[in-house]
Formats: sequence, C-alpha cells, structure tokens
Amino acid sequence: MSATPDPAAPTAADEKVVALKEQVYKDDRPSEYFDRFYAHTNSKKPGWVYTLVRVITVVYARTFFRIRGIDAGNVPETGPVIIAPNHFSHMDHFFAGAATRRKLQFMAKSQLFVKGIQEVYRIGGTFPVRRGQRDGRALETSRIILDRGGAMVMYCEGGRSRSTDLAPTAKRGIGQIALETGAPVVPTAILGSSHVRNWKKGDFPTVTVKYGKPIRFEQVEHPTKEQAQAAADQIFDEIKALYYAFRDQGRDAALKEARS
Repeated sequence: MSATPDPAAPTAADEKVVALKEQVYKDDRPSEYFDRFYAHTNSKKPGWVYTLVRVITVVYARTFFRIRGIDAGNVPETGPVIIAPNHFSHMDHFFAGAATRRKLQFMAKSQLFVKGIQEVYRIGGTFPVRRGQRDGRALETSRIILDRGGAMVMYCEGGRSRSTDLAPTAKRGIGQIALETGAPVVPTAILGSSHVRNWKKGDFPTVTVKYGKPIRFEQVEHPTKEQAQAAADQIFDEIKALYYAFRDQGRDAALKEARS
C-alpha cells in the first residue's frame, strides 16, 4: 500500500471540490429543546419514515452516483453493530446503508434539527449531538441503540473532512462506545463522496462503499480517556488503510476482485 498522504497538503483534486461552508460548532439552544428527540430514539426503533427515506435515497444514489457495495456480508445481519465510514459528504449516512438491509441510526449535528425537517429526523431514528456543549446524551442514546441490538453509523472523524483526504486524527467517542458496549465495529471506506457536493455543478461522481472485517473489543464498563482514544485510533487506522488502498486500487479493479 502506498504511503498515507499528508491531509494538510492541497492536491489538484481538492481544487475541483466545491468548498464546504464554515462550520458552526456551537448550538446555543437550551438542552431541553432536544429532549423529545432523545426520548423518541431511546424508546422507539426507526419507523416508516426511515423506510421511505431509505427507498428515496437509495434510488437517488443508484441513479446519479451509480453506487455499488463491496463485501456487505461483513456487516452482521443481526445484533449490535457500528458501521464506521470515512466522512466527506452529508450523503455518507445513506451511502453507508445502501448495500445493507440493516436499519441504521445516525448521530447528526444539532444544527440540522430545525422546523420542518426535524420531525423527519425524529421519526426516522436520527438523534442530535450538541457540538460545542457538554451533553452526554448522544453517547447515552448510542448505548441504548446498541444494547437493544441496533445498528449505527458513527464517524471517527467527527465532522466532514474539508479536503479529499481523511482527517489527521480520530475523535475518541467511537472508541468509548465500542468499549462500553462490546459491539463490533465495521471499518468502511466510501470512495467518491468527496466530490458529491459538486452536484450543483452537474458533477455526479461514482460512489463505491467497501466494508472491512469487523473489529471486536473486549468490553470495558468504564474506559478511561486513554483507552477510548486508543480504540478510536485503532478503528481509524483500519479505515485509513482500507480507504487509501481502495483509492489506489480503483473501483473497477475492486469490483472485479470482489466478483472473483
């Protein structure tokens, strides 16, 4: 495998990507505003809205992005599981689930929970994370989902990468949840989604999702920050190895290898 690129170094590919808007890292709305979203997710599994949105997004992904999945059999068909992809696009939630029949639940930044769309998130099983605030409810909700045998998408990088390379470091939240629950983690590479935000320019890249072998950690009831960070780093190392090898190999060669 070739050396991992320096994420800070600009590339020719970066120049062709529509720039992301500046991130808003703090939500000043009171904690109580989000109570009903956590309460719904904690007590109910994804409803009919999830199925409807999944059908629409899968059709959209297959039509415009020619999405294909590789090694989807690495995702356990039952029981708790964390799917951990790289993160370039708001569509990565849907790309990660397009090749599996598992109903996936997502942690989304709280700024997305605004009138109109927030009810779709609530009924569909998506719950907020209040970035910039000390609010442990997002992690607690993640534990509840996994304890009842659900499937989740979590990102080692936290927010979206702003270049065509992965973020330099992992956030420890995914490591903490993986250790506390003992749920297997499936490192996942999404190739092509770094250019999805070019759709306004009429550029619809080909997207391919490759699922790695599950990683299982021995359960730790109260992991330290160091233990959680070490687990997150191990998961992210697997994602980076999978992603960069996949990018070097290319979609056609990867699909040919998977068929054989």
